Amino acid sequence: MIGIGKQFPEFNVTGVKSSEMDTAFEKYSHESLKGKWSVIFFYPKDFTFVCPTEIKGFADLNGEFADRDTQVFTASIDSEFVHLAWRQSHEDLKNLPFPMLSDVKRELSSSLGILDPEEGVSQRVAYIVDPGGIIRFVYATDLNVGRNPAEVLRVLDGLQTDELCPCNWKPGEETIQV
Repeated sequence: MIGIGKQFPEFNVTGVKSSEMDTAFEKYSHESLKGKWSVIFFYPKDFTFVCPTEIKGFADLNGEFADRDTQVFTASIDSEFVHLAWRQSHEDLKNLPFPMLSDVKRELSSSLGILDPEEGVSQRVAYIVDPGGIIRFVYATDLNVGRNPAEVLRVLDGLQTDELCPCNWKPGEETIQV
């Protein structure tokens, strides 16, 4: 798995940005990440059970990520058409405020080293990428266990202070002064 301090890989994919067929699809690439903070979280596949709980969790905090000049993306190995069908049929996904990227050729998951060899799907991994395209945080869980979006937001806050943050640090608390 590609880790902290590495450049996020180049990619070109189609994403689904709305539930309406005429405005649903847009192209996204590594250029989409430049100049601002990004959170990209991968999940195994659409029409499953744990995945929509995570997607909704990130969606519920999207305004907070936006307040930190951070764009959220989600991605799986499903096609853009499957993403669209899932968005249209799942109440929690209809008005999703961020794009669902389609890694149908599995190129991005492979270049990140997160393609599960047994299941053939993206592992459950989240990345925080800085404005220069450098990975600053990686958060991975077992395929069966959802992540905590609030923890991703907390770490983003810590990274954006550009200071030393102690264990369990929260915004507004003291950072470590050396």
